[in-house]
Amino acid sequence: MKLVKHIANLGYGSRKDVQWMFREGRITDAAGEVLYADDPLDHDNVRVDGEPLDLPPGLLLMLHKPIGYTCSMKDPGRIVFDLLPPRFRERNPALSTVGRLDRDTSGVLLFTDDGQLLHRIIAPKSKLPKVYLATLADDLRGNEAALFASGTLMLDNEKTPLLPAELEPLDARRARLVLHEGRYHQVRRMFAAIGHHVQALHRERIGGLTLGDLPEGQWRALDADDRDQLFAGESA
Repeated sequence: MKLVKHIANLGYGSRKDVQWMFREGRITDAAGEVLYADDPLDHDNVRVDGEPLDLPPGLLLMLHKPIGYTCSMKDPGRIVFDLLPPRFRERNPALSTVGRLDRDTSGVLLFTDDGQLLHRIIAPKSKLPKVYLATLADDLRGNEAALFASGTLMLDNEKTPLLPAELEPLDARRARLVLHEGRYHQVRRMFAAIGHHVQALHRERIGGLTLGDLPEGQWRALDADDRDQLFAGESA
């Protein structure tokens, strides 16, 4: 029955549903031979309706998040999980976002079902750089980079100052900002603290990992090389 539990945990249905799938001959090996519920578990050799199984637990995904989607499963509007296969919501262990991007922010968003991996990415001591492209409502004044790099900037309702952040002006109203921590709506609040309003915000990179040519609204599973690239940006 390990095979039944494994397939159910991947979100294909309840254990009862999966048992019926076996009885209907929908679960086979790679050669098309019908499998039985008590057959040995060999993930890579199993097919459901002729298709390989989804990736096993330990999954890490990257989504090119569009504007207009939230990261909460409880939001009544459009959520980022709508952009993934429906059965991904039923996986056990559960798939969750690695941090969040607000509704009006686009860019790199990671998902995982690995609690230790999630902690490694978001833990304060990792200080993985997160790179954002911000478009402002008004022109840059020229003092923003020094203010963000000072390590003394305080946000409303916060008790500790922000870590130093690097700002690179790109033109009169656009800048690239590199953060080494993650606080609630941090980029927008940082600019607001020095008198700017962010009109558009896009996360370009986490660690050493960028979107590459991944289209907006699309996702892909990350392999070992991608993970190495992600943590290539990890602070010592």
